[in-house]
Amino acid sequence: MFFQEPELQYEVTVEEPDPHFAKLLQQAIGGQEGEMRVAMQYMFQAWALPEEYEEYRNLLMETAAEELGHIEMLASAVTKNLRGSPKQMSEDAQETAAAAASMTGQNPRQFLSAGQSAMPVDSNGAPFTGNYIVASGNLAGDLYANVMAESTGRTLATRLWEYTDDPGMKDMLSYLIARDTMHQNQWLEALETLDDPVPVPASFPQEQENQDFNYTFMSTRREQQPDPGYPWTEGEAPDGKGQFSYAAEQPGDGEVIAPEPDPMTNNVPNRTAQSGETSESADAAETDTETDSNTTADSNTTADSDAANESTSTDE
Repeated sequence: MFFQEPELQYEVTVEEPDPHFAKLLQQAIGGQEGEMRVAMQYMFQAWALPEEYEEYRNLLMETAAEELGHIEMLASAVTKNLRGSPKQMSEDAQETAAAAASMTGQNPRQFLSAGQSAMPVDSNGAPFTGNYIVASGNLAGDLYANVMAESTGRTLATRLWEYTDDPGMKDMLSYLIARDTMHQNQWLEALETLDDPVPVPASFPQEQENQDFNYTFMSTRREQQPDPGYPWTEGEAPDGKGQFSYAAEQPGDGEVIAPEPDPMTNNVPNRTAQSGETSESADAAETDTETDSNTTADSNTTADSDAANESTSTDE
């Protein structure tokens, strides 16, 4: 269950409202790097965990609830940047509000569809999508995905911090950046508590995978290159279960040509030369063509003869 308090998790103030910055803040709400993504991601990951993983479930749910608070903070920031702006449309300009919103850098839909407030969309106005969410049912894989989510989220927050000169917005973003630092570290620490999770999933018997390629860095360069001696081409792998090696080329044994399609589901035009028809079929087709030509010629000759006879009769 959830509980709601009528206050923000952290103070949000805007000293110099900016409708364009409100548009950019939408990325931190409904964008791929945004708070809606991590809040939903952590919840669905938690709901997939069995009872014996209760401490991880609690960790995920606690953090998801915190992220909901971040959405509320950002939504408040968007609204304050829109409604208090000196660039906000005056009462005399309401008839051209959408055009004015666009001219000031605001997303017109923030006026047309949301009354100058936040929406569940990104900075381009594209709706939030559940396709951003990673919840595989594998705890280790999900925790790695969470590190990535917090890393890209923190990157976005730092870019927004660099963009704005507003002290209130910088203060709010400084808080969000700090929380992303904590979340990155907590997910990494949670991974440390798992017993040997790499490679993911660790439950698959590794002897069943191809032993010739499981720790080989494979070059895809057209011209073969010598082993560059990077940490990922030689030495022990991080999981401690193999030694890195280097392959200068790919195996290249696969068959490219696809099997013939099912004629019941694929209507392929007749292609005499390409389809491999027998010479007898080709000869038969040629004979039919010659017969048709001869028949046509005979018909033309008969028609000419009849016309000549008719002309002679008329002259007489």
